[in-house]
Amino acid sequence: MKLQRKNRLRATALGALAVSGALVLTACGSDDNTGTAADGGKTSAAASDIKCDGAKGQLLASGSSAQKNAMDLWVKNYMAACSGVEINYKSSSSGEGIIAFNQGTVGFAGSDSALKPEEVADSKKICKTGQGINLPMVGGPIAIGFHLEGVDSLTLDASTLAKIFDNKIKKWNDPAIAALNDGAKLPDKAIQAFHRSEDSGTTQNLGKYLGAAAAKDWKYEAEKKWPAPGGQAASGSSGVAAQVKQVDGSIGYFELSYASSQSITTVDINTGGAAPVKATSENASKAIAAAKVVGTGKDLALELDYTTKAEGAYPLVLVTYEVACDTGNKADSLGTVKSFLTYTASEEGQKVLTDAGYAPIPAEINAKVRETVAGLS
Repeated sequence: MKLQRKNRLRATALGALAVSGALVLTACGSDDNTGTAADGGKTSAAASDIKCDGAKGQLLASGSSAQKNAMDLWVKNYMAACSGVEINYKSSSSGEGIIAFNQGTVGFAGSDSALKPEEVADSKKICKTGQGINLPMVGGPIAIGFHLEGVDSLTLDASTLAKIFDNKIKKWNDPAIAALNDGAKLPDKAIQAFHRSEDSGTTQNLGKYLGAAAAKDWKYEAEKKWPAPGGQAASGSSGVAAQVKQVDGSIGYFELSYASSQSITTVDINTGGAAPVKATSENASKAIAAAKVVGTGKDLALELDYTTKAEGAYPLVLVTYEVACDTGNKADSLGTVKSFLTYTASEEGQKVLTDAGYAPIPAEINAKVRETVAGLS
């Protein structure tokens, strides 16, 4: 009996020591100033100015995987500031996001392409007194990532990219690629080009760029569904990036944040300007700054110039829109939609984008976004 009692006392002491150690580790971790209110951490600087007026309960949203990394940051900051509010953004694709929005299952959708006329018409069934509108919220470069052993830098132009993704250029040492990369040791290796498997706004924006800048070599309409024969498909920007990361001889397209987070080397684009342009947030901003608002009324759809030759302007860019009802939003989610989108469009919300590989929306356009969000009803 005495031996059993000693063993129990020893076990209790060890358990107390383990709990004490855990508490010490937790205390050490509490210095992290990016934690959420739920885990006891401090809110970030960006979260400190968030206004939670009217926000309540759970808000469902879905769509563009291009903005996933930006949305993750925004949701983290917002939920740290607004206790009791849950934002659930499902990263899928632009096409799936629009379908969900027009079915009335989400409060807003993310799309890398502006609504088509037929999609606007469908939205009127959900936005009882209004319609779906495009609110540009995230900008950034579509990076062309590649994995080619022994080659750590690569320049391509719109024509060679079009031929690669159309399965017309099949080897890495093709003369057209060699001409753009004087002195590079390009291997006699097959090119494995990856594209998105599902409807994607990123795909559509790549198509717009190739159709504008390489019209002779890219004959396909700019649609969300991948149009060209050959190549290999992967799901989401994350899936394409993962394949490029793993496969020697591969090339694919995805937002810069995916390249940055996985240390994937990206292509410099020869625009015909003074020098090839790197895929950076700053260079994308130079191209997006020239965008024009072509939407009518409260709709803020943009027109981008994919053929720019301006110095340092990276032409292969996209803008992700948050799609919401201008009027006729559901009463139970309207307050949260307005509060959350007010934060994402704020100066603080836009500032967090650069470090994540995105480009903030130009100030003049962003001011219109904030005004429109304030008027959602």
